[in-house]
Amino acid sequence: MDELGITSSYSRPRVSDDNPYVESLFRTVKYMPNWPTKGFETLNSSQRWVEAFVRWYNTDHKHSKLNYVTPSQRHNGKDKEILKRRSEVLLAAKKRKPERWPSNIKNCKPVGYVHLNPERDAA
Repeated sequence: MDELGITSSYSRPRVSDDNPYVESLFRTVKYMPNWPTKGFETLNSSQRWVEAFVRWYNTDHKHSKLNYVTPSQRHNGKDKEILKRRSEVLLAAKKRKPERWPSNIKNCKPVGYVHLNPERDAA
């Protein structure tokens, strides 16, 4: 880490508020069905697995904080159209069978700005 200029954190073990984004990513990795429970056989096989995971995470995995679009769709500006179409489909379904929809449809609005480390309001 020192060679890369990364400052390590010394938070308490099993305390996830140090970096919730990394903790969330680790949880996603840990519960991947193809995670090799017995470890990787070679450095090359681990690198291939991580490359495939990153590709999946960014292009296939729908993120709850992005209203279930992928980071790639959000980054490329496709989220607005996807969420608009999703809203139209849900509204049509509610119109056809209103008894299945006791309240409003799911939130299909694009999220605002997304920050890796949002500033906290001063108390």
